[in-house]
Amino acid sequence: MGYTIKQVSEKTKLGAHVLRYYEKEGLLSPVNRKKGGIRHYSEDDLEWLGLICCLKNTGMSIKQIKSFVDLSAQGKDTLKQRCDMLIEHKQSVEAQIREMGKHLEKVSHKISHFSSQHEQYLREQSRDGEASVCKG
Repeated sequence: MGYTIKQVSEKTKLGAHVLRYYEKEGLLSPVNRKKGGIRHYSEDDLEWLGLICCLKNTGMSIKQIKSFVDLSAQGKDTLKQRCDMLIEHKQSVEAQIREMGKHLEKVSHKISHFSSQHEQYLREQSRDGEASVCKG
């Protein structure tokens, strides 16, 4: 089973230009082609794209991803290097998550604080409105 660039674009939510760029930069092995030069993506290509997107979306640079891909192309002798690279990246992602958790706590605290103030403001407005109606 194979996929056209359009089908891969729909599956991955990556534009065709991004897919061609990844191939040109060597992040993705050269994609097989059918008659007329039409790209024909395999399941393995989709798997690689999934990993590339995962690494990119978690903050790994294109240069680092390229290094990882290059190591992968060298075979099993680089398994330890690839594992170390992913462990380092995982630690970086975990640190970012901890930092974002702190930011999220602060935002949640501020939402609670401002919601309380808003409720109090509405109660005061309600009381002020009642007082002016009673004065008639």
